[in-house]
Amino acid sequence: MIFAEVIGDPIAQSKSPLIHRHWLDRLGIEGDYVRSRVAADELASFLERRRSDPAWRGCNVTIPHKETIISLLDRLDPGAVAIGAVNCVVPENGALIGYNTDLDGVAAALDETDLEGRKTAVIGAGGGARAVIAYLAGRQARITIFARNPAKAEPLRALADDIEILPLDRADEGLEGTAAIINASPLGMAGAPPMPQSLLESVARNAVGATLFDMVTTPAATPFLVTGLTSGQIIDGLTMLVGQAARAFELFFGAPAPPPDEALRDLLTTVTPDSA
Repeated sequence: MIFAEVIGDPIAQSKSPLIHRHWLDRLGIEGDYVRSRVAADELASFLERRRSDPAWRGCNVTIPHKETIISLLDRLDPGAVAIGAVNCVVPENGALIGYNTDLDGVAAALDETDLEGRKTAVIGAGGGARAVIAYLAGRQARITIFARNPAKAEPLRALADDIEILPLDRADEGLEGTAAIINASPLGMAGAPPMPQSLLESVARNAVGATLFDMVTTPAATPFLVTGLTSGQIIDGLTMLVGQAARAFELFFGAPAPPPDEALRDLLTTVTPDSA
């Protein structure tokens, strides 16, 4: 049976199998989509094994491999080149091609938010942040990045003209007057460290009138999003997850994904990943 998968470490929290299996079933495609925990030192050997498997249709890539996987691939799609990170790998005539569908997911989450010329804030400096920053740059937004290690965020300046980089402890200064605050880090994700309380308090103080978008999918209602429940618009990671999965599904299985529906949303909010 043909199959695709999502790889990362940790990976038990991923809801991607729920989405892809739902679509496979709706379209009557005989195939599967699974999770595979792949540690950093196993990534190269894992890809070599999959390369020779005729049933394998590719993989989504999540933390911590979105950037390190690039050197192991044969070619990158222009979108992945521009962002500098890969979240989707597809085999093609013996070669492994890297794509980035995160941009599609960010667009699904933020296309309805007024961002042109306005101040935005991004928490995190990894592969997920790259897609967010590339999107915000395309919307001509002003961007402030908050990073635990500001030096790690310096390469992100290449993605946009108007970027400020601050440490987490200067959040109040950088969040004032923001139109959108995006968590592009794993902080608050199941199995990852919580978002620092001081940062959550800064977000709460500056959430009035802002859009809060969290890329974390498990849990869907993160402490970060809860800070904006009464004063801002909140967008959970499921919106982005489904948006990026739609393009990946077509790359893997050769058929357009069905439009998002309430059945899929209910599935993602009621079924725990470990039971899927």
